[in-house]
Amino acid sequence: MGNASERLIVGLDLPSLAEAERAVRELDGLVSFYKIGYRLVFASGLDFARDLAAEGKRVFLDMKLLDIDNTVAEGVESVAKLGVSMLTLHAYPKAMRAAVAAARGSNLTLLGVTVLTSMDEADLSDAGYSNTTPGELVARRARQALEAGMGGIVCSAAEAAAVRAIVGPGMAVVTPGIRPAGAERGDQKRVMTPADALAAGASHLVVARPIVAAPDRRAAAAAILSEMEAAA
Repeated sequence: MGNASERLIVGLDLPSLAEAERAVRELDGLVSFYKIGYRLVFASGLDFARDLAAEGKRVFLDMKLLDIDNTVAEGVESVAKLGVSMLTLHAYPKAMRAAVAAARGSNLTLLGVTVLTSMDEADLSDAGYSNTTPGELVARRARQALEAGMGGIVCSAAEAAAVRAIVGPGMAVVTPGIRPAGAERGDQKRVMTPADALAAGASHLVVARPIVAAPDRRAAAAAILSEMEAAA
């Protein structure tokens, strides 16, 4: 699955384009893969994503698309033109099938978001998913993503082993909610250390706050990369 620097995705969950550009400068030569989500997208982040891709960086565009089939397909077609590497959508079967058809022929890897790492069984119940656990719903959506021809899955590292058993070795298993030992959980409920996530079958680790909110971002990223390399 590549070396640690290719498997670490740093989440640029920052309030401004200037701050994101600063973070990339600070991590230059150490990190080559970045996640851009809602916060930065709504602060000129799409142009930034295009620029990073043009510079040879890999970009994970975390948009979690979900809409009618035609709208999802049109969105995927537009994203593919940006040159980014990965795009997320919620793992609903119809949306995934539409996205796969739209991305055909491009280099875009589509990732199905299963259950957000901020959610537990009580949250699922509140959302209308009664009598199911996060693990059960993740497994169901992983099977549906495999059947739809998706490129990978986004899930908690706690479910990575089960997902890997379902999807096999060929699909990406991207795990957010990664926290080095001793780090604050924040609003995450299903978390794991980098070493444990890799051991569970994750192909890529998404780390945001433990790096971008650190006093020394480069040192924080280097420590996580060292932990990943030790676990390889």
